[in-house]
Amino acid sequence: MVTASLNPAAPPAPRRRRWWILIVAVLLLALAAWFSAQAALLRAQAWLFGYPLVIMDVTREHAQRTIGPENQLRRVRRFPDARFQDVVRPNVDTLYTTAFIRTSQGPWVFEMAANPTRYELMPFMDAWTNVFASPGTRTTGTAGGRFLLVGPGWQGNVPQGMTLLRAPTDIVWLIGRTQTQGTADYAAVHQLQDGLRLHSLRDWQAGRAVAEAPPPQPTPGLPPPIVQMRSMPTQAFFERLAQLMVANPPAPEDAAMLAQLRRIGVVPGQALRWGVVDRAFANLGRWLAERGVARELGRRQPVDGWITPPSLLGRYGTAYPIRAVVAMIGLGANWPADALYPSASVDVRGQALHGDHRYRIRFAPGQRPPVRAFWSVTAYGPDDFLIDNPLNRYALGDRDPLVTNADGSLDLWIQAEPPPADRLANWLPVRRGSPFVLTARLYWPETVALEGRWQMPGVERLD
Repeated sequence: MVTASLNPAAPPAPRRRRWWILIVAVLLLALAAWFSAQAALLRAQAWLFGYPLVIMDVTREHAQRTIGPENQLRRVRRFPDARFQDVVRPNVDTLYTTAFIRTSQGPWVFEMAANPTRYELMPFMDAWTNVFASPGTRTTGTAGGRFLLVGPGWQGNVPQGMTLLRAPTDIVWLIGRTQTQGTADYAAVHQLQDGLRLHSLRDWQAGRAVAEAPPPQPTPGLPPPIVQMRSMPTQAFFERLAQLMVANPPAPEDAAMLAQLRRIGVVPGQALRWGVVDRAFANLGRWLAERGVARELGRRQPVDGWITPPSLLGRYGTAYPIRAVVAMIGLGANWPADALYPSASVDVRGQALHGDHRYRIRFAPGQRPPVRAFWSVTAYGPDDFLIDNPLNRYALGDRDPLVTNADGSLDLWIQAEPPPADRLANWLPVRRGSPFVLTARLYWPETVALEGRWQMPGVERLD
């Protein structure tokens, strides 16, 4: 007698086992891929979070070797030129007065003499690139003032007549700017710069003068901070971040990100204990973050070719990607109410700006940048530094002897070759064979610009 199978269609047991093994393997691979993606994404977020703090410290070290020691004002007496590479997209509208200050070595007294003749702003940035105070014409007026700069843990009495500035971090960067009406205005601005002073509270109380060390000898071949950041190994980046967070703590609203950092072994004050897998995920995360930044920059929607930074500039909160991008392309940015920075890398038709073509910016009658101080347009090369040219002319603005058209409109000509003589005063040189970008600066912009009701006119390509 032959007994029939109860399930004649079922595959043999070995084949079923092979199917189960294949399914389990696929699930395990999918789980591993998901875990890897999550691990890399977490490290990408951590890299963006920490980038501003690390580049601030790299910039501080670079300044010590190129400008002068900490806790000492450095009065820049001339405009930067095409050789200047300390900070990306420098301006040629103001003379800088800068200092990296350690609040742990303070308190510090910062004095501003009266300045009724030039617009000035003296923003103080914390180690995370947030502006926490900005004395100057717009905020404190023209009568000058005296300020006591202290760190997050300082306790004491503020001397009479001083305004307290409490920094949330040990590292502070003062990056002050004084309006300059061209090179012929240097002498007047130098006098105003000399009215800015930084003392320790102890020296100020004792009436001791500030002894300023001479600037250091230039270090040949020293790469600018942005290049140092690109070449910094990923593990070294996170090790530096962990150490910097001890004296420069994240803000209370960063608690969730600190918890994520702990998950990948980045703890303030502790050494990293990473293995091969940790380093691989960190490198992948950094790669993803860098490409994500580039993608987001390319995704921003310009208005007539111009992109205006977000209103949270200088007060970033938990907008870590925006904070990182600003640190990469515009470290030292002010509050928008002090200065607005529209930028253009494409013309009005969306084509990339390039030195092989000629361009025009036309301001219609009554439509020049609405400011209470002044405005300018500066050209930069693809490396975000000033473009070398025979005139040493890097920007045009309302302090230049621009020629206005008969109908009241104003044309700026942007091209590599000199234009006809009647346009020469309005010529902004760029470099043939190279792309370029434009940055407009509106100092003390009016409300219509801050609210987006006024926009820069598009850059018209002429050939």
